[in-house]
Amino acid sequence: MRQTSPEPLNQLEPVDLLKTAVEIARRAADTARRMRAEAVSSAIDTKSTATDVVTAADRAVERQVAEELRTLRPGDALLGEEYGSTASSTSAVRWIVDPIDGTVNYLYGLPQYAVSLAAEVDGVVVAGVVRNAATGDEWTATLGGGAFHDGRPIRGSAQTELAQTLVGTGFGYDAARRLHQAGVLSGLLPHVRDIRRWGAASLDLCFAAEGLIDAYYEKGLNPWDHAAGGLIAREAGLTVEGLNGAEPGLPMLIAAPPALFGPLHDHLVALNASGGA
Repeated sequence: MRQTSPEPLNQLEPVDLLKTAVEIARRAADTARRMRAEAVSSAIDTKSTATDVVTAADRAVERQVAEELRTLRPGDALLGEEYGSTASSTSAVRWIVDPIDGTVNYLYGLPQYAVSLAAEVDGVVVAGVVRNAATGDEWTATLGGGAFHDGRPIRGSAQTELAQTLVGTGFGYDAARRLHQAGVLSGLLPHVRDIRRWGAASLDLCFAAEGLIDAYYEKGLNPWDHAAGGLIAREAGLTVEGLNGAEPGLPMLIAAPPALFGPLHDHLVALNASGGA
C-alpha cells in the first residue's frame, strides 16, 4: 500500500495557516453579511421564520468554509458548530470554525456577529482570526507572534484592581442555566466596576485582548466559541484558563490580565460559577 508522505513542516508554519484562515474568513464574513441583507425580503417572500433564516445562513457559511479548506488544504480535519467534526489521517492540522458567532445579534441586525476560524497543529491552536462580519474589524494572532487588530499590535488591559475592572460575560440559552448565571452575576457585580454583554464570545475575547474591557468570563463555551479568540487573548498577554487550573471550556473560561486573573477566578469559584445546569 502506498504511504502518504507527512506534510512538509514549512506548510504548517503558523503565519501560513493564518494567511489561509484570513482569506477564508473574509469571504465567509462577506457571505454572512450578504445573506443577512437578503434575508429580510426572502423571509417575507417565503414566509420563513427569522430563526430559519439564521440557521440557513449559519449552515451556508460553514459549508463555504469547509469547501474552501478542502480546496486549499485537502486532508486537514475540521470541527464546526453546525456540521460537527471531520477527521483526517494525513494531516496534523485541524480547523475550528464558528460560521456566525452571535446569531441572536445577527437575527436582530446588531453589528456584533463574527466569523471565527482557528488552526490547530497536533492539538495546539497556532493561528486564529475573528472577523466582525458587520463592521469588517479583524483580529488575528499566531502562536508566539502576538495579537493584532487590523494589523495593529494590541495588548490587554493594564488594570490591576478588581474593583475597577470592566468585565464582559455571556449567558446560555437554557433557562435554568441563565438563572444560575444571573445569581453569579449578582454576586460578582458589587466587586467590579461594571459588566458588559455583547453576545458573541469570540468578539468578547478580542475586546479583552485589546483592553476595551478588562476581563471576560463565561460558562458553556464550545471549542469553536473560543479557539481563535482565546489565542488572540493569550497573545495579547492575558491568562486564558478555566477554574482551578483546568483548560478553558464548557465549565468555565476566564480571560484576564495576570494581575486580575486570580481575584476574578477566586470570586467565581466562591460563587460556584461553573455549577448549575
